[in-house]
Amino acid sequence: MTSAPTRARRWLERLNGSKHMLWLLALFSFLETLIVPVPIELVLIPLMALNRQRIWRIATVTTAGCLTASLLGYGVGMVLYQSVGTWFIDTMGMQNAYQAYQGFFDRYGFIAILTLGILPIPFQVAMITAGLSGYPIVLFVLAALIARGIRYYGLAWLVLRFGPRVERMWRRHALVTSLAAGLIVLGVALGMQWLAGQVL
Repeated sequence: MTSAPTRARRWLERLNGSKHMLWLLALFSFLETLIVPVPIELVLIPLMALNRQRIWRIATVTTAGCLTASLLGYGVGMVLYQSVGTWFIDTMGMQNAYQAYQGFFDRYGFIAILTLGILPIPFQVAMITAGLSGYPIVLFVLAALIARGIRYYGLAWLVLRFGPRVERMWRRHALVTSLAAGLIVLGVALGMQWLAGQVL
C-alpha cells in the first residue's frame, strides 16, 4: 500500500505538471478561504520551490482566488446572513470566534479586517461581518488584498530566499510567525490611527 507522503508527493507532481496548475491554485485558494480547513501553504511552498521562475504569478493567482472567495463571503453577509450566513457559522463551529470578533470590528473596521487576514483565524468571520455591517466594499477588498498579499507574496519571497527549507520553517513556526506579523500590522495601524487623530 502506498504511504500518505508518497501519494501526496505524486499528487503534487501531477499538479505541477498540469497546464492548468495556476487555475487549480486559484480554485484551491478560493476553497481554502471559504470552507477548506487545510492551509494552502502545504501546496504553495513546494510548488513555489519547483517554479521559481513563475513564483510571483503563483502568489498572484493565489491572492486572486482568495479575494474572489472574500467577495462571495461579503455578499453572503450582506444579503443572505439570516439563512446561509448563520448556517455557515454554525456548521463551521465559528460561533465563539464570530461573537468575539464583533466588538473588535465595530471599533476598528479596516484594521480588524487587515489583522484577521494575517492571523491564523478563519477569515470567513471577517467576510461575513463586513458584509452584514454594510462596511464599504472597496475598503474591505483593500484590507483583504493587503493582508493576503503580505501572506502569499511574503511566502514567495521566503521561498526565493531560503528554498525548500521554508516548508520546515513554516511547519515549525507558522503560528508564531502569523501572530507576530498580525500584531506588528495591528500595532502600526493603531499607531497611524492615533497619529491621525492627533493631527486632525
